[in-house]
Amino acid sequence: MTADLAVRLTENLPAERVIDDPALVAAYATDASRLPAPRAALVVQPRTAEEVSAVLRVANTTGTPVVPQGARTGLVGGSAAIEGAILLDLSRMDAILAIDAVEGTATVQPGVVVADLQRAAAERGLFYAPDPASAEWATIGGTIATNAGGMRCIRYGVTGDAVLSLQVVLADGSIERTRPATVKGVAGLDLTSLVVGSEGTLAVVTEATLRLLPAPGPARGVLGLFPSTAAALAAAAALTTGPRLPSTLEFLDDTALRGIRIARPDMDLDPAARSWLLAITDAVEGADRDLDHFVATFRAHGAVSVDRADDEEQLDRLLAARRALNPGLLALRGAATHGDLAVPRSRLAAFAEEAERIAEERGVEISLAGHVGDGNLHPTVVYDAADPVATAAAHRAAADLLQLAQHLGGTVAGEHGVGTLKLDDLDGELSSRLRGLQREIKRVFDPRGILNPGRKL
Repeated sequence: MTADLAVRLTENLPAERVIDDPALVAAYATDASRLPAPRAALVVQPRTAEEVSAVLRVANTTGTPVVPQGARTGLVGGSAAIEGAILLDLSRMDAILAIDAVEGTATVQPGVVVADLQRAAAERGLFYAPDPASAEWATIGGTIATNAGGMRCIRYGVTGDAVLSLQVVLADGSIERTRPATVKGVAGLDLTSLVVGSEGTLAVVTEATLRLLPAPGPARGVLGLFPSTAAALAAAAALTTGPRLPSTLEFLDDTALRGIRIARPDMDLDPAARSWLLAITDAVEGADRDLDHFVATFRAHGAVSVDRADDEEQLDRLLAARRALNPGLLALRGAATHGDLAVPRSRLAAFAEEAERIAEERGVEISLAGHVGDGNLHPTVVYDAADPVATAAAHRAAADLLQLAQHLGGTVAGEHGVGTLKLDDLDGELSSRLRGLQREIKRVFDPRGILNPGRKL
């Protein structure tokens, strides 16, 4: 089967685009979720939309599943291999085709790395706002597929808020553009937003026209250390409802801080601190007033200490603890679940209280950290992977946290996507009618069900 498929593909593509060596194919089998993946048939590395079209025509004719891939930094198994599938590696489609300062847009291929686009825009005095933690290696196509977020969402929104238009290849090989690349445009249904976040189940993105903004001011911030999670979350709530909105608002709880102290003792974090809150401004004008407001708000909510960064070098020092979060969590027990959920900002304090109850009932340690400015937390259960009892308890607690988020009016997938990892959790959030409607939409786009089957929906 693999040999026949390779022959058909090389009839339509340069032979070097098709990889069927089992050892090389296996290297593309998993994403950052590290979920076990079956063996794919082969890898194809197209360079153009026309080559993607050729792949999908063959796949559609033969009924072969296709898994679009970029940098494979996803955490939910959305770009991992499917048995017998074509792994469509789009990372070689990595050209920044145009940056238009007049229109405030960038037109790029899906394999462009997010940070490379950010730097190219900055050279023109412009700003690409989406900023996932994996920006230095994640691709534009992957962040569109998952509608990725990041630290700056409180002010600038998620990836989808920056997408104006997409060129896509449909399952039958048709090449289409979802809408003109104008700021406004309401002709027809909003297929751009439908494709964004669809995790490769509806179409393959081969080009994106993205919104660029005027360059912001230099990032500056204020760090507050607090005696409790409740105090830090109260301060965060005051900032998000106040007159001077941060561009970034990040939170770490006591469990996270304990791990960071182990991993990075050189940081000398105040031992009296039980939570950490960092507010950043990138305002061109009024940044000093922003910082004054952040300082006053933190002190009014009982901060143990307040540290102000008036330039980017000082801010980088304050951000070091946030960057040390993952190594710190692993330092506590050696293994950790991957959390990604969101609740209404008004329910963050309730979520934190209930998470503490879950930790006590399950006998586990739970870290709460994340983007409190938009209610997107990354709650993590740390555990000893060599202990099967502890491992089982950790995964039960992680499931409890997802159910808690839904109970509080939130979601099990804030910014990392659904993939295969969270499929079973959707029933607690979406009615059977809504899930059925979404599957009907997929059948319209992809009648034979070849595009990333078994994911997202």
